Parts: sequence; structure tokens; C-alpha cells
Amino acid sequence: MKSVFALIDCNNFFVSCERLFRPDLEGKPVVVLSSNDGCVVARSNEARVLGIPMAAPVFKYRYLFQEQGIVQFSANFELYGDISQRIIQLLTAITPRTEVYSVDESFLDLSELGIENYQQWGSRLRQRLLREVGVPVSIGIARTKTLAKLAAEHAKRDSGASGVLDLIQAPDNVRQTYLAQTPINDVWGVGRRLAPRLRAEGVHTALGLSELRPRLANQLMGVHGRQMVAELRGISCHQLEPFGKIRQSIMHGRQFGEDTSQFAIIEAAIASLTARAAARLRSEHLLARSAVVHLNTNRHKPGYQRTSRFISFATPTADTGHITSQLVAAAQAALNPQAQYHRANVLLYNLVGEQGLQTDLLGSLDVGAATAAQAKLQAFDAINARYDGQRTIRYAAEDLSNAWQPKRDYRGPRHTTNWQDLPIAQIL
Repeated sequence: MKSVFALIDCNNFFVSCERLFRPDLEGKPVVVLSSNDGCVVARSNEARVLGIPMAAPVFKYRYLFQEQGIVQFSANFELYGDISQRIIQLLTAITPRTEVYSVDESFLDLSELGIENYQQWGSRLRQRLLREVGVPVSIGIARTKTLAKLAAEHAKRDSGASGVLDLIQAPDNVRQTYLAQTPINDVWGVGRRLAPRLRAEGVHTALGLSELRPRLANQLMGVHGRQMVAELRGISCHQLEPFGKIRQSIMHGRQFGEDTSQFAIIEAAIASLTARAAARLRSEHLLARSAVVHLNTNRHKPGYQRTSRFISFATPTADTGHITSQLVAAAQAALNPQAQYHRANVLLYNLVGEQGLQTDLLGSLDVGAATAAQAKLQAFDAINARYDGQRTIRYAAEDLSNAWQPKRDYRGPRHTTNWQDLPIAQIL
């Protein structure tokens, strides 16, 4: 059976989530800003036309924002994550053979669905997502994941495609045209690092890359290059990532609202980031064997410093309190009291499934204490799940200070994840 992949790519996802509850913003220029409202991380088509590039520093474009009436939103990741989960739930109901590639992109394996007309199927799915979730998407359908991603990009940009591009049932000359219209740096897997090398060899488009001799592709880019050429020729080399695969790491990090040398503020940041990472561990039934905390000063200021401290746990754990105490102690020992810290990252890695909690030959693991700790964490998560999110009950260290919290001066309501932010309908 030949492979068939579809890539579902949400259009301007962060902006689309904000517009869900602000239909008055349809057709108007909108941007979503990064942590501390520093730069543009998403923009509507109307903002793009006005010349605002991705990652544009806000201070350089503030006058244009005011002059053109561009609506600004601080990143509202609670909302975006919830909308993403709704889309994923709908897609997995269509087929469990789904790979969540990012918060706004998912691959589907359609090879076993018996679809006769892929263009019609894609159009119906697009309409359903718009009706049931409210987010517009672009859909690319092809024999390989690389071609499906290429097709989705053209479906997004080509008004004649109506948001869906099928490269399977399209004529050969049409497929060749789309490949010829795709610059080499836009091919999935090429990027900025490999594009100059390929252009030096006279390869400027996806079509040129597909015509490259496999041996030369291997010399230029290794096995990855040979696979890329094959994928562009319609030979599938990359299958879906299977469900249930244990992730390798979980990281949470934030840039501080203001640089600080006060340890109470840094401790609160580490405690909050660890709480989120550990909660995610437990939600995926994982345990961490190791963790690391990174503290950075501002790299754009003189005397840049980066401090990292690694710890290993005697037994795998997802206990928020235990992980936090270890990381806080490690950070405090490494802290430079003269430095002004700008950002903290907490990384949990070397992960195993919950069944990975085993006794050792020396019997150092207290099974009774481990069981009691597990029951405590289950109760902790159950209370938070019932009463409005992760912070209903929390460790006191998280409340030592809020000064580390990033600036979010333009954040909209968390309509779907916070009771206080629920929309209110008035009947007059």
C-alpha cells in the first residue's frame, strides 16, 4: 500500500486564536508578541502586507503600529495550547495515525482510509475545523511528509488552492511547477545552514534538489540529504512518530520581567518553572532521572554570563517538591551575587515511564515512602484539575515573588482555561 500523508497547518495560529473571541478583528492587522512583549512571533496577513517581518523588534516598529492601527496581543499560551488540543482531538477522531509535529501542525497517515478524492476530503476537513473549532487551516496531501509540508505552504499562499493542495492526484506537470516555485531554503529540512551549500552547487529550488544525484546529495548533506531527494521524488523515507513514544526531555523557561540579582525572585522563578515541568511529567506518566537549571544574564549587555547546574536523582521522580528543592539548592550554590540575571530555564531529561521506578540491589529505595509520595502527587493534580488549573494549590516557593514574571501588557482573556476570563453573553 502506497503511503499518503496530509499535513494540517493552522494559518497564523496565534492570531487566529485571538480572533476566535474577537471577530471584529477579521481583516485588520494583528500581531502577537513574545515574552516581555519584545518582538513579533505571529502576524496576520494584513500585518505582513504592511511590511512587519517575523521576529520584528517592537521598539523599531512602534510608530508603524500606532500609525496603521495594528492591534497587539501579548502571547497567551494557555489559550493557544487549549485550542491546539481541541484540533488534535478532532484529528485523532478521524484517524489515530496522527503525529503532532508542533502546536499548530499535525501529520495524518491517510493510506488506510480509502479516500477516493483527496481534494474533496481536505476541503470537508477544513470546513469542519473552521466550524467546530474556528481556526482556518491549510492542508497539503502527498506521498511523503516533505511533499505534504511543501503542499501545505502552497495551499496557504495560493488563493486558487482554496486552502487545500493535493499533489497525489494532480498531474505531473502541476507537481513539477510547485517544486520549481519553492525556493531551496523553504524545503523542509534545508534551512539557513544547508541552503548556501546547495546554491553553490547550482540548486536553487525544490525541483533542482529533487533532480540532484543521490550520491552528490549524500556528499553534501549526508544520509539526510539522500532521504530529502527521495522524499521530493515521492519515495517515503520518514514515517509518523508513533504514539506512546517516550519523549527525551521537558523544558520550561522564561525571560524575567526585569533583570535581578535577588535570590528570592530567582527561587520563585525556578519553583514555578519546575512545577509546570513536573506537572507535565505526571500528565504523560513519566519520571525524570536528571535535571538542569540554567541562569543567564542579558546577552546584549556587557559581561554576559551563563550558569548551568546538573543534578541526578537517586531514583526517577516526578515529585515537584523534591525536584524544586534540588534545583534551588544547586542554583543558590552557583549564583553570582553581582550578576543581574535575565532568564531561567529548567530542563528535566533522561526520562522513563512510571513503570521505571524500581528497587535497586542495595535496597536504598523506600517503597513505602515512594508509594505515599505518588498518592500525594495524584491528590495534588486531582485538586488542581478540579479547581481551575495548575495553581489552585502550589508550593509556597512559587509565591516568594512575582517580579520575575514576564511583561504581558497586551494579553487577552484566557477564555477557555480560566473561569474568571469566561466570555459573558448579555441578552438585551
